Amino acid sequence: MAELLAPAGNLERLKWAVEYGADEIYFGIENFSLRSFAGNFSMDDAREGLEYLHKKGRKGFVTLNIYPFSNEFDDLIDAAVKLQELGADAFIIADLGFLRELRKHNISTELHISTQANTVNYQTILMYADLGIKRVNLARELSFQQIKEIQENIQNSGIETEVFIHGSVCFSYSGRCAISDYLTGRKANRGECTHPCRWGYSLVEEKRPNEYIPVMEDKRGLYLFNTKDLALYDYVEDLINLGVTSFKVEGRMKNAHYLASVLPVYRSIIDGNSMSEDEIQMRISRVDNRGFSKGFMKGSITADDYEIDSCKYKSTSTWIASTTENEYDGYRICKVKNTIYAGEELELLTSDGKISKYCCPNPLKTIDGRAVDHANNQDTILLDKNIPSFSIIRRINS
Repeated sequence: MAELLAPAGNLERLKWAVEYGADEIYFGIENFSLRSFAGNFSMDDAREGLEYLHKKGRKGFVTLNIYPFSNEFDDLIDAAVKLQELGADAFIIADLGFLRELRKHNISTELHISTQANTVNYQTILMYADLGIKRVNLARELSFQQIKEIQENIQNSGIETEVFIHGSVCFSYSGRCAISDYLTGRKANRGECTHPCRWGYSLVEEKRPNEYIPVMEDKRGLYLFNTKDLALYDYVEDLINLGVTSFKVEGRMKNAHYLASVLPVYRSIIDGNSMSEDEIQMRISRVDNRGFSKGFMKGSITADDYEIDSCKYKSTSTWIASTTENEYDGYRICKVKNTIYAGEELELLTSDGKISKYCCPNPLKTIDGRAVDHANNQDTILLDKNIPSFSIIRRINS
């Protein structure tokens, strides 16, 4: 059975991912994670998160996929030992030296190879199988035909494969870019990338050093490396038929609205339920995106896979509020994210994936008993208790 693997930058988002259909969650701890600015989990958070996942019948994978320096191995092993004691279902790793050290210290937790290892052939996967690896995340630079060849050649190896199906894409082979290191001193392979591939660039001619030449008719320059977001919903069914085990959504730095909007699309497809192209596009466009691409999966990259005239996110909705698990005085507690107005008609997304219209009460009632005509970010309001927990309330942008 194919599984849906979702990101969690913190404990709250882990719960949202579960509610919106993830079978497996991957998250990083405060050190040794390739998303230094994602929030990440303390050991106490990891304990609580793993307990929550196991109670819900889900799995938790911890990203230890940093490329470590020699003096970091002792701390890495200490972290792995603690996480194994907490019941981590797998460690996601990239470095072969770390694999060796884990074996030396008798770490028995399942090991998965990260996309950072850039695995592009079945020969390497068979080598990983010989080393006792359970799963390999295939490089995002592979085409469908190349994945087909891989799957045909690893059928009897006992190893699983995992494919990224949605989210932001690195301009380089995943994580192997040094532009951030050179321009800002923040290392991509240490989880600190500043995404300079999204910046605007112009040409400078050698003999005219102060004259910046736009590459196209845009005074801001050319967003030369700005790849669109990956959206491989068209390929999921065929990849399942090839034997791919897990479908991974990118986004440990992204919010609960992103998870709630994207995960139901892939949950539905994996479960064999059809969804029209228009509905899929509507759902995934509700959250920030740079446009969508099929990437290398279709065989090659074309000009349509880049958004070269802008690096701005776009979205067809604004996240206004979300409901919590808690009730107060017979009402559902709701946290406001952006200004919400009494009586306005909004859109409601619930954890079963259903979308409906929602008319706000007039007046709005705050948790401290006030009746107001609007509420702002950080306010807490009370809504009908029949609205499910983990619901998204959003305004459709004109």
